[in-house]
Amino acid sequence: MSEQIATRDAYGKTLLELGRENERIVVLDADLSGSTKTAGFAKEFPARFFNAGIAEANMVGMAAGLSAGGMIPFASTFAVFAAGRAFEQIRQSVAYPKMNVKIVATHGGITVGEDGGSHQSVEDLAIMRALPNMTVLCPADGPETAAAIRAAAACQGPIYIRLGRSKVPTIFPAAATFAIGRGVTLRDGTDLTFMATGLMTARALAAAEILAAENISARVLHFASLKPFDSVLALQAARETKAVVTAEEHSVIGGLGGVVCETLAESCPVPVERVGLRDLFGQSGTGDELLLHYGLTAAHLVEAAERVMQRK
Repeated sequence: MSEQIATRDAYGKTLLELGRENERIVVLDADLSGSTKTAGFAKEFPARFFNAGIAEANMVGMAAGLSAGGMIPFASTFAVFAAGRAFEQIRQSVAYPKMNVKIVATHGGITVGEDGGSHQSVEDLAIMRALPNMTVLCPADGPETAAAIRAAAACQGPIYIRLGRSKVPTIFPAAATFAIGRGVTLRDGTDLTFMATGLMTARALAAAEILAAENISARVLHFASLKPFDSVLALQAARETKAVVTAEEHSVIGGLGGVVCETLAESCPVPVERVGLRDLFGQSGTGDELLLHYGLTAAHLVEAAERVMQRK
């Protein structure tokens, strides 16, 4: 892990590159282009940028229409507005008819920070996972975000991509590749498995280092693709290590913890500890303060690993 970059910044850079490469790429925003980092695209390609204003539902309808016309629309706003305010339009106009719309939601999770619980989406992954036809992605860092955005542009169909506001450690190489539906083994281990997504993957790697000093061998799997989910990789790790800790900056209900437990319960029941928000809304504070307050740190993952080891 080296330099830190916010995943939303990687999105803005990649979007601009895609705009130069493909005239079918169009971008929509809900009056937040400075924050979602679509402003660079708007400046260079004003004829292919549409500011819907503070009208997220209308933005999604516009994106669906552009898709029907053969364009590849990327529609962006904060995650709490994308998954919440525009849910009906995403369901009826994008997911149901399988429109080729990419909803890239920034400011996901509690690391939105001081804006508080009203703006910290802790349920968006669960909401989007529940929609038929919807692909759901949550990259870990800048390079993976860039690769995920390119994969989304090349993939036909509805996609929801959750990005963050704060800078996160870089895990993947600059030339990272991305395959929708595939998990990644970042560290091998035999005693337990961390299954993480988003910014929590870096913390899982840090926790594995701490555990190694205690002679506990922790495998680390990263799942940027929550739907489709790499059940083959997850089940293999569960069978081999017989204990799992999930980690996400999201409610433990319906996100990565949910999909892991659903997968393992059907085919390979093993002890699982879910690290995430315990059916709670966020509150105001810095990102680091909130991650500590809600138990989303490497130290908390170590504690969860020790608990799950006792249950083996």
